Amino acid sequence: MGEPTDARVRRSRERVLTAAFELLGESGVGGFAVDEVARRSGVAKTTIYRHWPTREALVLEAASRISAEQPVPDTGAVRADLTALLTHTGHLLTTARWSSVVPSIVDVAERDPEFAEVHARIQRGHAVAVRKVIERAVASGEIPAAADRSVMISALIGPLYYRRWFSREPIDEAFVATIVAGVLSQVRTSSS
Repeated sequence: MGEPTDARVRRSRERVLTAAFELLGESGVGGFAVDEVARRSGVAKTTIYRHWPTREALVLEAASRISAEQPVPDTGAVRADLTALLTHTGHLLTTARWSSVVPSIVDVAERDPEFAEVHARIQRGHAVAVRKVIERAVASGEIPAAADRSVMISALIGPLYYRRWFSREPIDEAFVATIVAGVLSQVRTSSS
């Protein structure tokens, strides 16, 4: 949606999107109601519908605020970089408001292509920093050039998602260190 030029309109839209994102975090997509967004934001429903013609349009724009991109650590060693990155990701998964929204987005994404794109963007965001660390390690010779980057990313990030949304076990430093050591060991062994 294009950025409005009127300052009042921008402030109003920001209040609506902030309220919508907070509601998503509390209720997920299924419990999202424009009436509640209007109440929380102080913006009339008619104004909300002027900017977002449907509930789904508002949910999609609010969900688009989820950013999973992270800074790329550069300690000089792939093991330390991946450990720092996964530790940070684990922290975000247990503390960031967006982490409670993602399961409902995954659910809706199974049936709705627009939500599937939001979900894919979130996942790509998580993978960007990991991929950069891996590519840098390949360039420096720490990881063999033949290593399958997609498999490595899945093996590194997947266990964090599993613990956050399935087993609900802690994502602590020892767990992260075990994941990183196992993936790096497997990559080096399979490339030998």
